[in-house]
Amino acid sequence: MITDLPYLSGPIFEPASNQKAQSMVLLLHGYGANGDDLIGLAPPLSQVLPNTVFISPNAPFPCSDNPGGFQWFDVWQSEGQNRVEAVRFAEAIVNKFVDRELENRGLDHSKLFFVGFSQGTMLSLQVGLRRERPCAGILGYSGRLEMPELLSEEIRSRVPVMLIHGEEDPLLPIEMMESAEKVLKQNGVEVTSMRRPGLGHGIDPEGLKGGAAFLTKYLEVQSA
Repeated sequence: MITDLPYLSGPIFEPASNQKAQSMVLLLHGYGANGDDLIGLAPPLSQVLPNTVFISPNAPFPCSDNPGGFQWFDVWQSEGQNRVEAVRFAEAIVNKFVDRELENRGLDHSKLFFVGFSQGTMLSLQVGLRRERPCAGILGYSGRLEMPELLSEEIRSRVPVMLIHGEEDPLLPIEMMESAEKVLKQNGVEVTSMRRPGLGHGIDPEGLKGGAAFLTKYLEVQSA
């Protein structure tokens, strides 16, 4: 059993409606970034999700490649048991954080949505598909699926997933999205994918628009 888990902190964007949150979007940033990197998605997304709280925690570990930045796990580790253990430790940290935030706000787990970028997408898929109590869905930008060979044994929640990826991504080639989509579908997960021509490792306006439509589809209480 993993003990002594660090508790996360980072920027929070409260519901634009100024009402009690009806749902929660957890924004998980990429390698070497921090919570400020993704909290900028909250204002445009809050236009269609006015009763949602957006939480963008800093990853728990400093990133030596980018002083001032953080990492969820050492992305440059070679494949193998060390990487598996590092990913699982990050998974446990996020689960602890999410459970506490949902409890504090009186929200059901079905009102939680994971949104990740790059390494944050890897962790969103890792956590969201293994939680005993299903979340509303997972939106992942420019990422990949960690430990695909273990998913069939470990999957607990077959929640809707959308993957968005730039066709010119030099860090994580779009083939990684295609591979993830294939494995997820093999495991009974409903997957939507979106290719962005000419885009590198990032999020563009069309990708943000597509992601917003996906979020509102599964958090439709917002439009009531």
